[in-house]
Amino acid sequence: MYEVIRKALREAILDRRIQPGLVLLEGPIAKLFDTSRGPVHTALEKLFEEGLIQRFDGRGFIPKTFASDVEPVRAKLTFENLGITKVAAQPVESRPAADRIFDDVEEAVAMSIAFGHFKINEIALSEYYGVSRTVAREVLGRLKSRQLVEKTKQSPWLAGPLTARAVADDFEIRALLEPALLIDSAPQLDPDKVFAMQRRLAHLILHPEEQTASAVAKIESELHSEWLSFAHNKKALKMIAQSQLPLMVNRIFFSTLGIPPGDPVFMENKLVVDHIAQGAYEAAAASLKAHLKHAAERTRKRLKVLSVFPEPQLPPYLVRVT
Repeated sequence: MYEVIRKALREAILDRRIQPGLVLLEGPIAKLFDTSRGPVHTALEKLFEEGLIQRFDGRGFIPKTFASDVEPVRAKLTFENLGITKVAAQPVESRPAADRIFDDVEEAVAMSIAFGHFKINEIALSEYYGVSRTVAREVLGRLKSRQLVEKTKQSPWLAGPLTARAVADDFEIRALLEPALLIDSAPQLDPDKVFAMQRRLAHLILHPEEQTASAVAKIESELHSEWLSFAHNKKALKMIAQSQLPLMVNRIFFSTLGIPPGDPVFMENKLVVDHIAQGAYEAAAASLKAHLKHAAERTRKRLKVLSVFPEPQLPPYLVRVT
């Protein structure tokens, strides 16, 4: 689906059918294409990497232009002012409803918990996406398994607040478990995949303009999830999967402010991968532990920065608990 969106926007930008300065936002574009925000986020990141859109001092992107005096234009996004025909926007997503809206709900909940304590109205959520309450409940159940939301028989669905203590606890769990699991899992990794990761990280280090939130998310997902999955201790893997609050903080930070210049995450991850490529698994584990220690401190500071930002506009199914 993200390729459908990317291709439609790309052609409209190259043909100059989009108004100069028109602000491109994930939510409105997702509604036009009848999809969740996940595919739109990926499509916009890829267009940014291609140099076809650019960030500005505000939310969203605008079409790339060589003029320096183009003002951002905030207007209702329609197929007409995007220069896209409805035919180009096909096909509509055919995935199950829960899969279709999950990324969007997860992103909204992740964003909310950085700004306080929220109640999730199950009926409002189902009405917002035009799905049944059974689908809404399934999505919330998945978020509960990731410890992003909580619910008891007596309470409504609740999310947040995201605290520095909770993030530190997750990092402590990961620092204890991930290095040991890497030693167990690394010998079973495909050498070609390890080499490909080395090349990808080396390229990103040499080309900081290509360091995007999606690039970080993909690398972190592979290194801290897929590459550990060959380990025998499945209970430990489950605990790591439930300790993902730090990734949420960084995702929110990067989507709000972009990747900080010279962010050491790529160099730290490359050191881990280089050791794996050499068969030095103990050294790889030590490098991974050091990376997690440094990442914990960076994430603590980023959470502090986010706390002074104004609360973003959230979907109506998220209601602040006073």
